[in-house]
Amino acid sequence: MNDGTLVMELMQELCAINGTSGREERVRRYILDKISDKCDCTVTPLGCIIAKYKGRKTPDKKLMISAHMDEVGFIITYINEDGTLSFDCVGGVSPDACAGRQIIVGNGIAGCIGSRPVHNLTPDERKTPLRFSDLCIDIGAKDGEEARTLVSVGDDAYYLTGYHVSRDGYIRSKAIDDRAGCAVMIAMILEDVPEYDTTFTFVTQEEVGLRGARTAAYIVQPDMAIVLEATTAADVPLSSGAQRCCEVGRGAVVSYMDRSTLYDHEMYELSRKKAQENDIPWQTKSVVAGGNDSGAIHISCGGVRTMAISVPCRYLHTPCCVAKREDIVDTYRLACVMEKALHEEL
Repeated sequence: MNDGTLVMELMQELCAINGTSGREERVRRYILDKISDKCDCTVTPLGCIIAKYKGRKTPDKKLMISAHMDEVGFIITYINEDGTLSFDCVGGVSPDACAGRQIIVGNGIAGCIGSRPVHNLTPDERKTPLRFSDLCIDIGAKDGEEARTLVSVGDDAYYLTGYHVSRDGYIRSKAIDDRAGCAVMIAMILEDVPEYDTTFTFVTQEEVGLRGARTAAYIVQPDMAIVLEATTAADVPLSSGAQRCCEVGRGAVVSYMDRSTLYDHEMYELSRKKAQENDIPWQTKSVVAGGNDSGAIHISCGGVRTMAISVPCRYLHTPCCVAKREDIVDTYRLACVMEKALHEEL
């Protein structure tokens, strides 16, 4: 097991790649380039990677470790005659997180998300939450004719942002959800971590309904699954007590329940035990909320025993997600330990 250097290098490279739901091809190419020499890889019709890793031992039960490649983003829905672009979200994005943001559209057209000037709003409109129909993307086109030479309806669009690391190890970037999980899996493969034969699935379209994971689980037909994710941390001054959910800097998050999954209790307790034995910081979520690919995987193929290990992340689904290096490394360490423990202790 490495010291986390590799997983963090992978993390930075993955977060820089654009790939919203249904447009994961750039992420997929990157991952295949990294792991093809280590795994028997196939790509499914929905674009998921099924990567079979040959371990040092053959297990009695099949383990699937999974993370999703897609990130939230935007799609162009109409080109207006004034040259601006109408758009909608792909995945769970709040319109309030969008106004004034820099955007990259399609094959590299820069723009920004604009809204009506506040002095043009009525008092009632100022009190009304923003909708995507209140926003547009401005790419600097003089009119619709020029805009149509640059972009097309159906083009994808992304936050234009960088990857920043503070001296204390705080990371700010888009797409930490779920490039963190992908980075952990790639590092496990490249470092030859799995003791047992393991199938890794890099899946698509999680942000729009867990679609890739549902099909991948049907193909793999696992007995057990570990889902690697990023999950919402609410450790900000406006939250207190249980509403903080989980906290950045306190280690890997293992859930017992969310809106789509009641996680396998034995796997949950085993993760606590193994975290303690290996001095891995461990926490759980204090709010039953959200969900991830576990919701599709655990009810596939007659039922799959499933657990989720997540990186706590502030401001999820915004251009400024915040996570911490130590938490990502702790998630990696716990995933490595659990790969072996699930086969030998359950």
